[in-house]
Amino acid sequence: MATHRSAKLSERKQPQQTRSAELVAAILQAGAQVLAKEGAQRFTTARVAEKAGVSIGSLYQYFPNKAAILYRLQMDEWAQTSGLLRRILEDASQPPRERLRTLVVAFVRSECEEAVMRVALNDTAPLYRDAPEARATKEEGARIVLVFLREALPQASDAARTLAGDLITTTLSAVGKQFSETPHTAEDIDAYAGALADMLCAYLDSLASSARE
Repeated sequence: MATHRSAKLSERKQPQQTRSAELVAAILQAGAQVLAKEGAQRFTTARVAEKAGVSIGSLYQYFPNKAAILYRLQMDEWAQTSGLLRRILEDASQPPRERLRTLVVAFVRSECEEAVMRVALNDTAPLYRDAPEARATKEEGARIVLVFLREALPQASDAARTLAGDLITTTLSAVGKQFSETPHTAEDIDAYAGALADMLCAYLDSLASSARE
């Protein structure tokens, strides 16, 4: 992309009223649609403003450039992923093994449903890779997984749980990304997600068994 990492990424101002919040939401929705259709290379503020049905001046009141819109879209995606992790892994009403299975299936489905948007946002990754929010999001995801593993593997060492958390999240991210890059039927997605869940749950069972010995 022509946009450099030094470009201003933060929003110009935060919406304070309902009407302003609705305007920002419309801009972001239009941004997501333009990004999915045009890709990162052809993404422009003019296209977003036109799609949102607002003036370019109104858009610039909240987003100083296209990088700021893309950054907000990426932040929202990170927030959704963290929310998915938290909602499933912190559900104490389900045993740990079932929580892990539910997470794997939900994650793979989400990756496939949002594949076009994710691929487009990946093209902008150099803009955000070193941003504090990117590091904070990664750290928060790791914390959620580690808390879950402390419950799932109470007898395991901290080092073993840390390694397990890294392997689980890395596997989910890499496999989900690769699998979602080509279209699949709902049946194929569920079958693949189920097989991946079987593998990771077996890994969790193996760790639990080893920790008890």
